Amino acid sequence: MPKVAYVAYIDESGDDGVGRVKPDDPNGASEWFTLSAVVIRVETRLEVPWVHDALKAAGLNQRKILHFQDLDQWQRTLVCSSIATKPLRCFTAMSNKRNMRGYHNPLPAKVSAGKTWFYWWMTRLLLERVTDFCERQSIKDYGEPRVVRLEFSRRKGLRYSHFQSYLFWLKTQSRADMLFIKNGDIKWSVIDPIREVFAYDHAERAGLQMADAVASAFYQSVAGEPEPNCLHARALKPRMARDAQGNIFGYGLKLMPGRYHLKAPPHQREIFDFYTGKEK
Repeated sequence: MPKVAYVAYIDESGDDGVGRVKPDDPNGASEWFTLSAVVIRVETRLEVPWVHDALKAAGLNQRKILHFQDLDQWQRTLVCSSIATKPLRCFTAMSNKRNMRGYHNPLPAKVSAGKTWFYWWMTRLLLERVTDFCERQSIKDYGEPRVVRLEFSRRKGLRYSHFQSYLFWLKTQSRADMLFIKNGDIKWSVIDPIREVFAYDHAERAGLQMADAVASAFYQSVAGEPEPNCLHARALKPRMARDAQGNIFGYGLKLMPGRYHLKAPPHQREIFDFYTGKEK
């Protein structure tokens, strides 16, 4: 396998359950689920001082660990603004799950051991974009594709060996041109499902703390309480990944369903108007 050139730190915000979903089901899972990755070059990893810079920007000089949910709104915006000054790239996949309510996909569920299939399916959408970026960037920088290491924030109920099995299944489907969803694929030249998939506790990796900030910022933009707040996610724009044509929406920011923003209620639409350039 090629050398590891990048690390993608991955964390989420919201619930990944789709059996029962708010507001249709008052006791259901959250309406929104966001999954984010922060991608950093291995050779320039400075995550710990970057997190210290973000905490310092928020006036939290004595803290060593960044927990986005513990911050005041103004501190969250300053943290995201600090992250946006660093040499990294941010990716977020967002799902409004009301259209998924009660849905069950037997194929990925069988491979990824049942109830966690939706989390891994969202991970696939995220990695399609992360791996495309890493492949393009590594060919530009090194003249060849180089691997991106995947480091997840450890979550109760997830078995990462199931995700590795899911990756192998997707790769087999891809090589046989039998993918069920054919409008996207992982760049397999930069993925090593055996040796480069890991899970760590939040406190163990500063990069995971930044991924948590990104995922939470976008979650707050559509589902914040008492009302959504877009300032945090807007502040990340300088470091949101862009496709080969320079677009963030659909790439650095992936929305599911893909056209949901066209019918979203006003309190959820602002962040999508901002990233599609339709903001008035």
